[in-house]
Amino acid sequence: MNMRFRAACRGLAALVLALCFAAAPAGAADAGKSYVNGIDANYPPFGFVNEQGVPSGFDVDSMNWIAKKMGFTVTHQPMDWDGIIPALLAKKIDMVCSGMSVSPERLEVVAFSEPYWNIRKVFVVREGASLTPETIRTGDVRLGVQRGTNEAELLQQEQKAKGYTYKLRFYDSAPLAVEDLLNGRIDAAAMDSAPAEDAMRKGKAIKEAGEFAKGDVFAVAMRKDDAELARLVNEGYRLLMADPYWKELQAKYFGNN
Repeated sequence: MNMRFRAACRGLAALVLALCFAAAPAGAADAGKSYVNGIDANYPPFGFVNEQGVPSGFDVDSMNWIAKKMGFTVTHQPMDWDGIIPALLAKKIDMVCSGMSVSPERLEVVAFSEPYWNIRKVFVVREGASLTPETIRTGDVRLGVQRGTNEAELLQQEQKAKGYTYKLRFYDSAPLAVEDLLNGRIDAAAMDSAPAEDAMRKGKAIKEAGEFAKGDVFAVAMRKDDAELARLVNEGYRLLMADPYWKELQAKYFGNN
């Protein structure tokens, strides 16, 4: 009697367990995993810390959606941009989903997800200024750029190779360069189109003076040996881009652009 009862209980438990696995949503097998995403604390609208001190932005909201959909948890850690890849390699963070451009130099040390965004590289100047890409490169111009970015590296390389005469000034973020531009401390700034457009949407008296290099794509940086995270991120973006929430995020952070 007892043996038959115990056997029945074991059979019932196995059935319940099987049903639970069958009903589990995609990514539930990863439900216990937790990842840390490093973000630029001042790169609107992709990543920034809002007035309440909470990480926010297009990339933050995107990764939150992906984490929920794929069954893992994510926290967002604001960091200095020029130290973010060293932090990733040192395993202080697990990914960089924060408007990071794919470049040959970065591909040597990290892996990237499939691209999720296209971006332009632009010079910005004060409204009313007559500077052009040519006069910025060849004039006695104080040119601001965020340190640790592809833009900074490109401008330094071009200056060395072609003898351009601009004087580079380095900043911790593109918005800080915009503020110094408005205050007259620099004459122009080089940055991705996203923070430039964000500043103009917020009423900053600047304008684009033209593009200075070929555009980039944004993707999520991860360690090369983290194949499981790469799978989750790529599948998550595929699902996100097919969901109406993707368009909602674009409207929220980019308006009609």
